Amino acid sequence: MVERILGIDPGLNITGYGVVEMAADGLRIVEAGVVRSGAKRTLAARLAEIYAGVSEVLTTFQPAAMALEELYSHYERPRTAILMGHARGVICVAAANHNTPVIPYAATQVKKILTGNGRAPKAQMQRAICRELKLPEPPEPPDVADALALALCHCYLARTRGDGMSE
Repeated sequence: MVERILGIDPGLNITGYGVVEMAADGLRIVEAGVVRSGAKRTLAARLAEIYAGVSEVLTTFQPAAMALEELYSHYERPRTAILMGHARGVICVAAANHNTPVIPYAATQVKKILTGNGRAPKAQMQRAICRELKLPEPPEPPDVADALALALCHCYLARTRGDGMSE
């Protein structure tokens, strides 16, 4: 049985996504890219763009689950966390409207699963993505690599649980 997992790296300007197929013979990328929202538009318009873009990906690829990066905020930038929460919220609504389970993962958990180091730098993560998916070079922009890392993390954890779905 082939199962698709959608990884999402939420962002207000750029939301990265990666669709990975889990099959008996291994993992492969189905599609990866970004959903962009216009920086000069209103917050509501930007959120609508994110919702529409993620909904299109969900409709097109019909993943079994969505691996979504948990919200992380630094105490010096609370506004960033609030804005990211808005983007993450519309992504969750899109998933709910497509009956797609959302499984949250902390960035440190994803890094630990893929590299063995929960504090791995971006370059190490990109090398891990290339190795795991047999890519000649890292996906660009980095938001795409982050989304693929989320999808891979879910796939690996699903295998250890013996399923492809949420916990």
